[in-house]
Amino acid sequence: MSAFDDLLAFQRQTEALSSVAERLGWDQETVMPRGATEQRAEEMGAMESVLHERRTDPRIGEWLEVAEPRTEAEARAVELIARDFTRKNRVPARLASEIARVTSLAQGIWAEARANDAPEEFLPTLDNVLMLKREEAAALADGGDLYDALLDDYEPGATGAGVAALFDQMRPRLVALREDVLGAENQPAALTGHFPHDTQLRLARACASAFGYDWSRGRMDIAVHPFSSGRWQDSRITTRVVETDPFNCFYSTIHEVGHSSYELGIDEDYAFTPLGRGVSLGVHESQSRIYENQMGRSRAFSGWLFARMHDAFDGLNVANAEEFYRTVNRVTPGYIRTESDEVQYNLHIMLRFDLERDLIAGRLDVADLTEAWNARFLKDFGVAVDRPANGVLQDVHWSVGLFGYFPTYALGNVYAGCLNAAMRAAVPELPEALARGDAAPGVEWLRENVQRHGGLLPPRRLIEEATGGEVGPEALLDYLEEKFGRIYAL
Repeated sequence: MSAFDDLLAFQRQTEALSSVAERLGWDQETVMPRGATEQRAEEMGAMESVLHERRTDPRIGEWLEVAEPRTEAEARAVELIARDFTRKNRVPARLASEIARVTSLAQGIWAEARANDAPEEFLPTLDNVLMLKREEAAALADGGDLYDALLDDYEPGATGAGVAALFDQMRPRLVALREDVLGAENQPAALTGHFPHDTQLRLARACASAFGYDWSRGRMDIAVHPFSSGRWQDSRITTRVVETDPFNCFYSTIHEVGHSSYELGIDEDYAFTPLGRGVSLGVHESQSRIYENQMGRSRAFSGWLFARMHDAFDGLNVANAEEFYRTVNRVTPGYIRTESDEVQYNLHIMLRFDLERDLIAGRLDVADLTEAWNARFLKDFGVAVDRPANGVLQDVHWSVGLFGYFPTYALGNVYAGCLNAAMRAAVPELPEALARGDAAPGVEWLRENVQRHGGLLPPRRLIEEATGGEVGPEALLDYLEEKFGRIYAL
């Protein structure tokens, strides 16, 4: 075997073990007994120690020096392995294992604190997580910006300064649109009533099937914070059920189907290689958001959903499909990011981006985080946070050490805006299909132009090749202004 073949064979086992570790995380958030938290933390720490040892194995450096890739895909695989090898060697094994152990524990502590509306039960643990992530960032940055070092894990090539500039460009039009919408005379009605748990789950499965979710390689479970997990032949989704708000369940499901379908849509030849996963979280989010919003909240698909909800729940307080479409896209100054409308969603991300950047830089202490969150939310949304579960405790991300993750949600929206414009031009029959509850034409276009490539192309290049244009926020902002301008008769 050549050095390249040896490298890929070694990497294959590492990827398989990484997938097992990911399955442990899925289990913890879905079906693991609550009393097993400490045991799982030890298991996660041990698994991370094994993975870190493999990812920093000196033989990788030796193979990389002499490996001779023969194709573009092989050259890209070598590039990604080398990048990971360099980054992992900067982080001490002790630190990698401790981060895995502490964040596994922290996740359970956060969930309890959120349920109890008690930030004091979680913030000391968050402070410990933050200290560990600062140490990791310092090792990765090698003298550079700490936040950039963490962000690069999730969106390679992005920088905090670049994200901040993008947000500065987006914010004025988003704020202006929000003010126009909230001040409009004709406001859509809210959906009210009781929507039983089992009926919601049955319809959620129908929504997942409408978007082509492969049930032979996936499953759906309940989680506090919906997520997807897995790749290749096993990619699972979760959702949550609130019996007064079925949209929470249905659109969380569609969102996670977008993530999961990305992993399941990657070229099978890339399985167990660095190319066999989504290239970045921003691109990943572009898939979940375009499934959820540009297709799922479209007039066409919401009409299909209206008919099924009307039958399943013995009528609705919304009279017809057009009014239902307006209700699905109703803009309200709510607290929760995952339940936010398209107009305000990115403003939620901007708040978190600024706070976590300050936390990593040491400009904000964890002890002051709740007050800082509440003050910023009041300033940005004009509403005082009523309780911590609707404020600083609402997201799982910081408990599991995902600093640098939040901006990828907004980047995903920007990518989705670009992709939607190109997809609508290329697939003019899509609205008619969505009205039948069939998202296949859009899903197939996304699979061909984005999903199948996996990690083959860098994030921005992938979106640019898929759309034939440069990446920028204009397509997203134009789409939002046109859509909500019509809904609210602006």
